[in-house]
Amino acid sequence: MFLVVFRNRKRAAIDRAAYDKQAAHMEAMARAQPGFASFKGFTAEDGEVAAISEWQGEAAARAWGRNPAHRAAPQDGRSRWCVHYTLIEAAEPRIHSFIASEP
Repeated sequence: MFLVVFRNRKRAAIDRAAYDKQAAHMEAMARAQPGFASFKGFTAEDGEVAAISEWQGEAAARAWGRNPAHRAAPQDGRSRWCVHYTLIEAAEPRIHSFIASEP
C-alpha cells in the first residue's frame, strides 16, 4: 500500500463551482487509474481539508502523478484555489486497526 495525503486550505473567495467541478473530475480520473484503492476527503472545523488516497503500490501512485491532467492541478492549486497545501507520501505506512465484533 502507498498513501498520499493532501492537506490544504482554500482561499476565501474562490469560484466554488469551478473548484468542485475540477475536484470531481480529478477524483473520477484517479478512481479509473490502475492500482487505485480508495479516496476520502475530510474538512476540519477550521476549514483545513485533508484528502487521503490509497494505492496498491508506489508505482501506481507515481503513474497517477504523471497523468497530464493531474500534473496541471498543482498549478491551479497555487494560482486559483489554495492559500497553502502540503503533500505527504508514505511508501510503507505502519497500519494498526481494530474492528469491533458488534457495532
